[in-house]
Amino acid sequence: MADWYTNFANSGFGTTITKQLGLPRPVELRRYEPGQPLLPGPVVIGSAGAGRLRDTVTAVLRDAGVTVQSPVTADGATGGEELGAVVLDASGLTGPADLASAHDFLAPAIKRLRASGRVLVLADPPADATTPAQAAARQAVDGLVRSVGKELLDGSTANAVFVPEGAEASLAAPLRFFLSGRSAYVDGQLLTLSAADVPANPDEEKPLAGKVAVVTGAARGIGAEIAKVMARDGAHVVAVDVPAAGDALARVANEIGGTALQLDITAADASQRLVEHLRERRAADGRQGVDVVVHNAGITRDKLLVNMDAARWNTVMAVNLQAQLDITQALLDADGVLRDGARVVCVSSQSGIAGNRGQTNYAASKAGVIGMVRAWAPEFAARGATINAVAPGFIVTEMTAKMPFGTREIGSRINSLQQGGLPVDVAETIAWLSQPASAGVNGQTVRVCGQSMLGA
Repeated sequence: MADWYTNFANSGFGTTITKQLGLPRPVELRRYEPGQPLLPGPVVIGSAGAGRLRDTVTAVLRDAGVTVQSPVTADGATGGEELGAVVLDASGLTGPADLASAHDFLAPAIKRLRASGRVLVLADPPADATTPAQAAARQAVDGLVRSVGKELLDGSTANAVFVPEGAEASLAAPLRFFLSGRSAYVDGQLLTLSAADVPANPDEEKPLAGKVAVVTGAARGIGAEIAKVMARDGAHVVAVDVPAAGDALARVANEIGGTALQLDITAADASQRLVEHLRERRAADGRQGVDVVVHNAGITRDKLLVNMDAARWNTVMAVNLQAQLDITQALLDADGVLRDGARVVCVSSQSGIAGNRGQTNYAASKAGVIGMVRAWAPEFAARGATINAVAPGFIVTEMTAKMPFGTREIGSRINSLQQGGLPVDVAETIAWLSQPASAGVNGQTVRVCGQSMLGA
C-alpha cells in the first residue's frame, strides 16, 4: 500500500496545487535499499560537554565510507555542500550552561541538512546523573531532540541515544540504524543502551545470515513484510499464522524460501507445538532452535469500554498479550531451543502509549507488552540475549485503507513527517533489533510513528 497524498503532492501537478493552496507537501522518505551508502552526503560531528564519544562515532562513520567534516560555524564557514547528517556528542554535560554549545553547533549545521537528513544526539543517561544540575542538563536532551524533530523539513529526522559509560561498544549499531534509510519513519525517539558483547565486523548486507527467525501473524500486512525483510537480511523464516490464513501464509513462505507453520497462538498447546517444531522438525535441515522471535500477531475488537462485552476484551488480551507471554516463557524454559544471543522483538503500538478512544482493550494489551519487555530485560541480558518492542503509529495497510477517509487522513498526517508509515518501516526496525550487533539494545521500546503528535 502507498500513501496516495504523498505520491500526489510530489507529482508535477500535485506540487503546483499544494503550493497554491498552502497544503502540506510530505516528501518521499529515504528508505533503505541493499547496497546503498549509509548516508547520501557528509556528516559533521560537534560536541557539548566533554564529548567522550566523538572518536568512536568518527571511526564508525569512516569505516562505513562516510565523509566526516569539521563542525559548521555560525557563518557557515565549512562551505555549501549539503549534509547527510548532523551528530552532536553531548556526553559529559555538567549543567544547563553546557547546553549553549548544543545550540551553537546545531543551529548552523541544521541549515545545511539535505532532504531526508539525520540529526542524532548522543548523551549520558539522566538516571546516572550524580547532581540535580547534571540530571537537568541530560534530561534537557529529551526536549531538545523532540522539538528539533518537529522543526525539521523535507523528511529529515532527529533522534537521541543515551550511552552509559562502559557501553561505548554498543553504539555502532544504533548509530548506523538512525543515520540510515532503515529508520525512515523513526523520529523524535530516545534510546538507552547498555554494555554488551558486540560482535566485531558485522555483515551489513546479510546481518541475519544463518539465523532462524519466527514471525507470528506473517500471512499478510506488516507481518508479511517483516518476514520478507528478515529473509532479505539472511534469516530462514518460520512464518506463523492461523490455519484460516493458510493459503496466504504459504504464499509468503514460498516467496521468501521460508517455512509455513499454521498455528493458533492462543490454543492451549500452541507454545508446546512451536517448541517441538523448532526442536525437532528444524533439526532435519541443521537449524534446530531459534535465534529471533517476532511477536507480531495482533487483533482489534473495538468498542467503547461501556459497550464492550467480555468476549471482545478477552480475545484481544489473549492474542495481543497472553500469547506473547506464554510463548516467550515456553522458549525460555525449553532447553536448547532459544539459542545463545537470541533476540525477541514484540510489537506494541502507539495506542499502548497514548491510548485511543474505543480501544481500551487493544491499548491495554499493547501497553502490557511494553511492561513485559521491560520486566524481562534483565533475565534476557543474563542469557546474553535481548528483548525489545516496537510501537508502530499510523501505518498504511489494507486495514487502514478501509477506515473512513477523514479519520484515515487525519491519522496519517498528525506527525512530524506529515505522512503515514509503510509496513517496511516497522519491518526495518524489527530487523535491526534482531541483529547480533544490536546486543546493547535491551528492554527498549522504539516508536515507528514519524513522531506522532499523540503520546510521548
